[in-house]
Amino acid sequence: MLDIKFIRENKDLIKKAAKKKSIKIDIDELIDFDERRKTLIVSVDKKRNEQNEVTKKISVAKDQNERNFLIADMQKLKIAIQKEESELREVIKAWQMIMLRVPNIPDMSVPDGKSEEDNKEIKKWGDIPEFGFNPKNHVEIMKNLDMVDFERGAKVSGFRGYFMKNEGALLNFALWQYTMDRFVTKKGFTPMIVPSLVGKESFIGTGYLPDGEEDLYKTQDDNFLSGTAEIPTMGYYMNETVNKKSLPIKFMSFSPCFRREAGSHGKDTKGLFRVHEFFKLEQVILCEASHEESVKYHEELLKNAEEIMQDLDVPYRIVVCSSGDLGLGQVKKYDIEAWIPSENTYRETHSCSYFHDFQTRRLNIKYKDSDGKFKYVHSLNSTAITARALISVVENGQQKDGSIIIPDVLAKYIGKKVIKKL
Repeated sequence: MLDIKFIRENKDLIKKAAKKKSIKIDIDELIDFDERRKTLIVSVDKKRNEQNEVTKKISVAKDQNERNFLIADMQKLKIAIQKEESELREVIKAWQMIMLRVPNIPDMSVPDGKSEEDNKEIKKWGDIPEFGFNPKNHVEIMKNLDMVDFERGAKVSGFRGYFMKNEGALLNFALWQYTMDRFVTKKGFTPMIVPSLVGKESFIGTGYLPDGEEDLYKTQDDNFLSGTAEIPTMGYYMNETVNKKSLPIKFMSFSPCFRREAGSHGKDTKGLFRVHEFFKLEQVILCEASHEESVKYHEELLKNAEEIMQDLDVPYRIVVCSSGDLGLGQVKKYDIEAWIPSENTYRETHSCSYFHDFQTRRLNIKYKDSDGKFKYVHSLNSTAITARALISVVENGQQKDGSIIIPDVLAKYIGKKVIKKL
């Protein structure tokens, strides 16, 4: 959420940001509601003050006729206040709904575009493997090695369900443990296992509600299942003031994730790339309210994710996402896309974003600066690892005999360098 004062003073800039992000919103309507909101607040406060004055006069009035006259005035004021308070509630409700949909302003370095098709490649790493055979996809490889069971997964969980088993399960555990060791031991991140069942406040605060509800699983208690550990992690300090000396705060958060994948019917219907339930490690950073600090940590998060892909020896490329591929609150986003041999293309495995104070203003996460003023911290997040990285490890490590060469950083966790049929 942006500051309404900033919106009023930069109306044209906000309109341009909405256009760049392809978000339909009427900023003039918002400002009209804000004018009405402020006018009603002033009017209600004035009438309450008048009511207080009449109350004082009634308490000292000695003549009954005078008291009756003042009581009649009091009743008129009471009715007028009730009417304006009711109107104010409706105006505030409408004002808040529009405020929640005001987009953050993309960084100047973000390329213009309408969708991910307009993302710009900025880096490539690794050599594309050359196979002396037609590379198989991860579904065929893993099924042949009894690492996954999609048929029984669909029987138990429905469409996109799956069971990870044998070395498939061990490889997942290895990815998680390797990532935790690298970030917690070597980079000072605080490890957390976070809830997946999360209240509405954290979803609104992070910008996933109200517009993203169709992609969320909802419970009968009006809570939601989170699609990323970012959401509960950002709720951790909700409505709190953190100590400036503790910044930056770095979390490595692990959670099951749930996504309905609304609007993706017909896409990636087989395999692990697009599933309804998966596990994820997410980097989350809270830092001082400084653009320079946000940019610095954004690059650090990207570097962390790159190091993982390099350790896994997976070729990848980095794209800077176009304005049309940014979410409501994102100022800038990088995607890392891993090489998938069976598709002969790169596919997204990591997203890395910063938000300035867009999320923390909604969540009311502050700190007191050295000048004694309260400021909203800045927030950033990035994927550390998901099963999508496993896909790239399996496909890039496949051998002609159907076996898989495991990266050294994972082999030590599962006790073998090669996964093959027994």
